[in-house]
Amino acid sequence: MNFTSIPSASSLDDCLDGIQSQTFKFFWDGAHPESGLPFDKCYASGAPSPSTVSVSGVGFGILAIIVATERGWIGRAVALERLATMLDHLERSPRFHGAFAHFIDGATGAAMHFSEKDNGGDLVETTFLMQGLICAREYFSAVTDKEEKLRACVDRLFAAVEWNWYTRGQDDALYWHWSPDRGWVMNLPILGWNEALSTYVLAAGSETHPIRPENYHAGWARSGEMRNGNSYLGTVLPLGEPYGGPLFLSHYSFCVLDPCGLSDRYCSDYRAQAVAHARINRDYCMTVPGYRQAGVWGLTASDGPEGYGAYSPTYDKGVIAPTASLSSFPFLPAEAESALRAMLTYRGGKLLGRFGFADSFVPETGWIAGTYLAIDQGPIVAMIENFRSGLLWRLFMKAPEVRRGLVRLGFTSSTHSITPPAGV
Repeated sequence: MNFTSIPSASSLDDCLDGIQSQTFKFFWDGAHPESGLPFDKCYASGAPSPSTVSVSGVGFGILAIIVATERGWIGRAVALERLATMLDHLERSPRFHGAFAHFIDGATGAAMHFSEKDNGGDLVETTFLMQGLICAREYFSAVTDKEEKLRACVDRLFAAVEWNWYTRGQDDALYWHWSPDRGWVMNLPILGWNEALSTYVLAAGSETHPIRPENYHAGWARSGEMRNGNSYLGTVLPLGEPYGGPLFLSHYSFCVLDPCGLSDRYCSDYRAQAVAHARINRDYCMTVPGYRQAGVWGLTASDGPEGYGAYSPTYDKGVIAPTASLSSFPFLPAEAESALRAMLTYRGGKLLGRFGFADSFVPETGWIAGTYLAIDQGPIVAMIENFRSGLLWRLFMKAPEVRRGLVRLGFTSSTHSITPPAGV
C-alpha cells in the first residue's frame, strides 16, 4: 500500500497499516548502512543524516522491528540479521557502569558527548534501549542458534547495568547522568511523574545490581508528592505537573509498560493517568482556534521553527507533533483517529513523506518540519500496535525483570500476571 495516497475516508485498519508501515521505514530504510542503528534524525529531503544515534531511538527502533516482523512487513530471518548487527555494535560501545551514553556514533559505536558536562552514562536513554531489547528477547524465543544468541546478548547487556550505582549510595532517587571525568556534576535526580517510570521498574527488577524500594518511594514518588489530583479543563489528573506536561511523559514508558489495570499506592489506575493526560492535552488544543480549525491536536517534545522544544499546554508555541495524538490511540482512540484523518489531508497531504508524517507542523503559519526524529517516530509504531493488538505490552509484562521489579515496588496488575520469578 502506498501510504502517501491513503484517502482520509479509508478504513481505520488501512490507515493504521499505512502509517505504521511507512513510519517503520525510518528505522529500516533510514538506518545507518553499516551498523543498522537508526539515526537520531533523518531529513525529509533525503539529505544525509548525521552519524549520530540516540540510544533511546535504538530502543524504539527495536520495538518497530518486532512490530514489522509480526505484521509480515519483513521476514523473521532478515529481522534477526539486522538485530544481530545492531547488537554487535552495541556490545562494542563504551558503557559507564553499564549505562550507555545518550548519543553514540552510528558507524563505530563510540560514545558521543551530548553536552560538555553530559559525556558519560545516561540511565534513562539506557532504559529505553533496554525496553526494546527485553521485548526482542521475549519475542524471538525460538530454540535456534540465532535466537538463542540474541537472547544471551540481551541478558549480558541488561545484567551489566549498575542501576544501584546511579543511586549514589543513598536511599533517595536514581540519578540521570554520570561522567567519568566530571562525576555527578549534572546532579539531575529522576523524579516522578515523568517519562522514566520504567527506569525504576527495571532497576528494581535487576538480579545483578538492583535498587532498593526506598529509592522508588523517596525518589521517584517523592514520598507521595508526585500526586496531583487537581482538575484541568474538567479532567482530574492523578499525577504530575499542572496540565500534564508534554505527552511523551506518558508515552515513552507506556510503549511497553501496560498501564491498564496497573496500580500502586500512589495511583489506583495508571491507565486513568494516561487517559487524563491525553484528554487534557487534547481539550486544551481545542481551545486554540488554529488547532481547532485544522482539526488537529497534540503537544509534546518535537522540532519547531526555532529548534527542539518540549511543548505542552503551559508551553505552547503553536507546534503540533503527529506523534502526540497518534501515540495516544490506546487512550483516546476516537480523538486520535480524528486527528489522524485531519493530518492525512492537511495541506493536500504535505505532512506525509518517505518515513510517514513529518516531525511537526505549525497550523497557524503552514510551517512543516523537514525532519523525522527517532524518539517521535518510534512511539507511533509502538503505541498504535498496542492499541491494535497489545503485542508489546504482552511481551514486556511477561519478562522476569519486569515482573520482579513491579512486585518489589508494590505494584499490582489486574490485566497481567506479575507473579515474580523464584527468588524475588
